[in-house]
Amino acid sequence: MFYGEYKHNLDRKGRLILPSKFREVCRENMVERFFLTRGLDKCIFMFSEAEWRIQEQKFKNMPFTKQETRNFNRMFFAGAVDVNPDKQGRFVMPPYLKEYADIQRETVVIGVSNRIEIWSQKKWEDFYTNSSDSFEQIAENMLTL
Repeated sequence: MFYGEYKHNLDRKGRLILPSKFREVCRENMVERFFLTRGLDKCIFMFSEAEWRIQEQKFKNMPFTKQETRNFNRMFFAGAVDVNPDKQGRFVMPPYLKEYADIQRETVVIGVSNRIEIWSQKKWEDFYTNSSDSFEQIAENMLTL
């Protein structure tokens, strides 16, 4: 559903704009509402409302008697906020999520199929640099039958 890598800056009001390709996908699929939350690797996860409900159900079905499950759910759901981008695709990023992801102004917005990830440009560049050399090895390990 969401694919690609786009650089965008927060505006003076702390708003981020969805890449035009993502806005097209949203129009085609009648997506108006998103959920943002703390992601892994210090990025922000952004889910369409429909995908959020799928993820929410998965986590609700995990045993809350396990400490790891409780801890993850607390971080994931306590950090969640719903946003409705305006007609230009802009939405306000909450300060606590910007702080979590170390976002000042420059961001990289990437599509990861069923979700969008929002990264500080610096963190994305570091991740990409550290991961690109091992991409083939990771693929080999993951895709070996």
